[in-house]
Amino acid sequence: MNRLFSKDLWSGLMFAGFGVLALVMGSNLAVGTAIRMGPGYVPRMLSYILIGLGLAIVARSLISPGETIERLRWKPVTMITIGVVVFALLFERAGLAPALVCLIFLAALGGQEFKLVETILACIVLTALCVVIFKLGLSMNISIIRGVW
Repeated sequence: MNRLFSKDLWSGLMFAGFGVLALVMGSNLAVGTAIRMGPGYVPRMLSYILIGLGLAIVARSLISPGETIERLRWKPVTMITIGVVVFALLFERAGLAPALVCLIFLAALGGQEFKLVETILACIVLTALCVVIFKLGLSMNISIIRGVW
């Protein structure tokens, strides 16, 4: 088996790559200290964790390679990417709930079979969790539905 085509190798490289990208993008944020955290403290720590996990997965794949990549499935990759972009565009303009519903529906369309009832339930549960966590629990100043709440 060729180790270059190991799923674990590429997954680890993607984790580490996203960690490096997040580290670079947040490099202009003040870090602060553990006691007085700045806006860049948590993103930087999460970036380091992501890089570490990615490198650990890469090392594991080089020691004992797992499954190989057979072919890239473009539909899930495309639909999830479109979903994330739509979420980012709608979040400020429409609010958390509409953006999250669009993200979940677009990601669900990327699956092998689309189940409407399960997707609607996922929208309800995940939106409720996000409202409870971010709006009520953390008291973040985010709009749930723009102009309404």
